[in-house]
Amino acid sequence: MNSSTDTSKIPVKNIYYMLAYAWDHPHESRMIDVYGEDEKDIINLLSKILILKVKSLVKRGFYREYTPVREESGVIRGKLLFKESIENFSYKKGKMHIKHEEFTPDILHNQLIKVTMLRLSMYEHLEHEYYEDLKRMLMYFRGVSRIELKPKFFNQVKLHRNNQHYRFILNICQFISENVLLHEGTGESAFNDFSRDHMKLARLFENFVKNFYRHEYSGSNARSETLDWGAIGENNEYLPLMHTDISMEADNQKYIIDTKFYQHGLVEFKGKEMVRSGHLYQIYAYLENDRRKRNGDKAVGILLYPRVYQSFQLNYEMQGFNIKICSVDLAENWRNIETRLKGILV
Repeated sequence: MNSSTDTSKIPVKNIYYMLAYAWDHPHESRMIDVYGEDEKDIINLLSKILILKVKSLVKRGFYREYTPVREESGVIRGKLLFKESIENFSYKKGKMHIKHEEFTPDILHNQLIKVTMLRLSMYEHLEHEYYEDLKRMLMYFRGVSRIELKPKFFNQVKLHRNNQHYRFILNICQFISENVLLHEGTGESAFNDFSRDHMKLARLFENFVKNFYRHEYSGSNARSETLDWGAIGENNEYLPLMHTDISMEADNQKYIIDTKFYQHGLVEFKGKEMVRSGHLYQIYAYLENDRRKRNGDKAVGILLYPRVYQSFQLNYEMQGFNIKICSVDLAENWRNIETRLKGILV
C-alpha cells in the first residue's frame, strides 16, 4: 500500500461503498441507490445512513445493560450502605444509601450515538432535512447521558451476539468523530475532508479490496500475510517484516495483491511509460519468498492501482511467475468497479 493520488474525482457514494466493505458490512452498501444522486460530501451521506439506522434501532429498542447505581432512597433494594447512610444522617429522613443494579439504555453504546448526532447537528454544511431528522431522533435519547466524544471510547465498547446490530452504526459514529471537528467557542463543526487525506484513503483502498475478495469469493480467506525472508544470521531482528497487503486463494490458485494508491501508476522515463521498478521488486520478493514457503508452488502477483489518469492492464511471466499490473477506476459506476475487480483474477 502506498499513497499519492488525486481523489477529487471519486464520487462520494463510491467512498461509502468502500467504507461498507472495509468495515466488513458489504450488505450495508445496498442502503443507497447505486445509480442515485451523489451527496455533496461523505458526512451528509453518512448522516443519511445514520438516521435510517437509528430509526430502525428505535423501532427495535435500545440495547440495555445492568449498571451499578448508588443513591439515597426510601425504598430498600440491593445492598445497604450503612457508612454513607450514617455519615449523611439519611435515617433521620427515613432513607438509606443503597447500591443496586439498574437495567438501563444509558450505556456507552447509546451515549456514543447520541453525542455523534449532537456533533452532526452542529455541522455547518449539513442538509436541513438531516438536521431536522437528527433533532427528532435525539428526543428518543433523553434518558441517555451526554458524554464527551473521544475516539478512544469506541475501543471500549463491547459487542457480542446480542448487540451486533450496533457495530455498523458505531462504525459510522467513529468515522464522524474522527472527521467532523468541533470549532471551540463557535458551536459549529467542520469536516476534516477525509477524501483528501491520501494515507487514510490508501488504507481504505487496501481494506476495501481485501474484504471485497473475501466476501465475493467464498473460501478465499483474503488476509494480510507475513512472509519469512529465509535469512540466516545472528541479527535477524534488524530485517524489516515482510507483510503482503492481500494474500488469497480462488479457484485453486493463490494470489498476492499489493495495492498502490498513486496518482500515476506508470512513470515516464526518457519519453516512455514504465512500471515503477520499486513496486515490481516488491511483488517479486513476495512471490519468491512465498514459493519457497510453499515448496515450489507459485502464486500470481498483482499490482493494483486506482485509476485516475491512466487505465491499464499489463500481464507478464517473470522467472516462471505470472504478474499482473492493473488499474481500477474508482470514479466509475459501482457495478463496473465490482466487475473490474472480479475480472482481474481471470
